[in-house]
Amino acid sequence: MSDTENDVWMATLPCARVDAERIDAEAEILFADSATPPIFSFVEASPDNPDDWLLQVYFHGKPGRALLKQVRDLLPGAAAPKVEQVVAQDWVAVSQEGLPPITAGRFHVRNGVDDPPSTGHVNFLIPASRAFGTGQHETTHGCLEMLDRLRARGQRFGNIADVGTGTGLLAFAALALWPRAHAIASDIDPASVEVTVENIALNGLREGGGAGEMAVVEAAGMDHEALAARAPYDLLIANILAGPLISLAPAFAAHLAEGGSLVLAGLLDEQADAVIAACQRAGLRLAARTQRGQWPTLHLRKRHRHGHRRPERWGDSGDSVAPGFGSW
Repeated sequence: MSDTENDVWMATLPCARVDAERIDAEAEILFADSATPPIFSFVEASPDNPDDWLLQVYFHGKPGRALLKQVRDLLPGAAAPKVEQVVAQDWVAVSQEGLPPITAGRFHVRNGVDDPPSTGHVNFLIPASRAFGTGQHETTHGCLEMLDRLRARGQRFGNIADVGTGTGLLAFAALALWPRAHAIASDIDPASVEVTVENIALNGLREGGGAGEMAVVEAAGMDHEALAARAPYDLLIANILAGPLISLAPAFAAHLAEGGSLVLAGLLDEQADAVIAACQRAGLRLAARTQRGQWPTLHLRKRHRHGHRRPERWGDSGDSVAPGFGSW
């Protein structure tokens, strides 16, 4: 490991529990264009005060005043952060280590090899790693439940894409529900692509382009020839952030077959109306909405056209790219 990789610093600020999820979403947007964005982690300050948390921000290299001000502005009125150098580690993995298994619908997701599988569930092993998406966040949990709900209602899908896949979990779940489908998973983060490929092997799935197999590509939004070549999809999944969801709404609609389903998450409750409106302008309608805390999961359908069914082709458009997002 190089000296640069060892040069890791941490800034610590007190925050309220209610601020944690808001900051996590805002920070991803704020540092979307950074080559080495800081990593945000939250811990309880004291077991006796469950509403008092600590925000811990890890930097590659000692942060300057401007960078610390950006972090501090996420918590208006906060005191100056405590800044200290720490021993470098894989902070995404560290933040997810020791997480308990979760059950969402028919799915059971373990993060540790010592956690036993759950009888009667579809089991996945998603270790703490360099990518987000171990199933712990409410948005991932909501997507798993929505997919399970679609299957329980008799929905059938044969061509599936998971955009911003993170660890690959949602694509794995979709393939478990529709095992003869063709599936592709994409992410803008090359580390997520590597982790997804690793998790395919770990969970006994098959990488490839055939039925029951999963292709994996590095892509910003829908901007990849492999994604375009497989369109139109009858199921698209995107658990990212509200801003990219709004920007990508026309691209999602263009890549969906008529009557196709779009499952969206990663947005806060107060952002849902804007996301739904963008999708409606693109020719989608809201079919269902579920809620876990302040995090909604949306199911939208592409409207059928009247008369002759025109072929759907995707052209080169700036709307196909929404850089700087990944999975929860």
